[in-house]
Amino acid sequence: MALEQQQKRTSVLDKNSQIDGFVAEGFEVVADLFQANFSNRAEVGAAFSAMVDGKVVVDLWGGVRDKATGERWSKDTLQLTFSGTKGPVAGVILMLVDRGLISLDEPVATYWPEFAQHGKAEITVGDVLGHRAGLPSLEGTVSEDDLLDPVGLAARLANQKPLWPNASQASYHALTYGWLCGEIVRRVTGASIGQFVRTEIAEPLGLDLWIGLPAELEARASQLCLGEDFHAVKEHICSGPGGDRYGKPGLFDEPLMWNQPRFHQAEIPGVNAMVDARSMATFYGCLALGGTLGNVRLASPETIEKFVVERTRSNDALSGEPLAFGAGFMLQSQGSAFGPAVTAYGHTGAGGSVHGMWPRFRTGFSYITNEMRDDTDDDRTRGILAALYTAVCCG
Repeated sequence: MALEQQQKRTSVLDKNSQIDGFVAEGFEVVADLFQANFSNRAEVGAAFSAMVDGKVVVDLWGGVRDKATGERWSKDTLQLTFSGTKGPVAGVILMLVDRGLISLDEPVATYWPEFAQHGKAEITVGDVLGHRAGLPSLEGTVSEDDLLDPVGLAARLANQKPLWPNASQASYHALTYGWLCGEIVRRVTGASIGQFVRTEIAEPLGLDLWIGLPAELEARASQLCLGEDFHAVKEHICSGPGGDRYGKPGLFDEPLMWNQPRFHQAEIPGVNAMVDARSMATFYGCLALGGTLGNVRLASPETIEKFVVERTRSNDALSGEPLAFGAGFMLQSQGSAFGPAVTAYGHTGAGGSVHGMWPRFRTGFSYITNEMRDDTDDDRTRGILAALYTAVCCG
């Protein structure tokens, strides 16, 4: 997809602005609010992009990609998105369902026989994508090096007993979601999930999106940092009920392991997609058009509808936090993380990234940031998405 050609049809920002990029006519207020994140909310480095009706109408970036060195965020900066990764992973399963290679209602063991051990024979692919597999964390010790071995970790999950029988409860599978989905994809296609994302989604759509970043692109990677309010969040999620999902190893201990090149270059498909906002917005923009953008078809509208049928809306059985999921995609809930649109869906990422789409308005969007903040009080995306919504539905 020729994104550069689309951007030539937009207006360039005021050269005196602290941010850079493009906005189409009618979307100027989005740029004003993005700028306000830096001037009023002390944003460190970030990018925001939106695609409407197959055209990029907002493509903005600003701040620094590395707080320690002061190096500026540029058009091609890549950001690790934590659980924003789960959206493209759901997109892979979506494509395989559309091709008739996987069924959401089929037991995982149909494709991965070893998974049937310890009472898991009836757990379906849809249960995995709805965070109902009963495997929210790995038993035993997990080292940083272990995280680099997705096949080995999938084997451990296959040999693990679920916390609850028959997908009877839901609990967020923070990292295990990726290893479960990745092994299903590997068994069905013979390719790793990172390879599938590149060859079947990113390259056809012209996206800068990787699960497993090539070493030669490491210089483009942004460096994560923790906001002051995130330290209390870290303590809560790692030491509270369900803390094993985040505390083995300490995922948010400083210095952050996620700034190491080896964690960019590995495939950790629950959390380590490296992407720019323009590419993530284009992925969701394609889904917003019914699964086809230009001459690239990811899936049919009918299959997409199956993936946004509600599968889970309850409190997490371990932490008590509210959950709302279709098949892999996070659904709009009371917190309205995806802006004003009631039928929105997508996926957020730890610390403040938000990626999603509004099907009624044929719109995909993405906000990526390198300073992790407390999600409950983080308002960096609320005003931007509200302004985008007004421009799309009323402009």
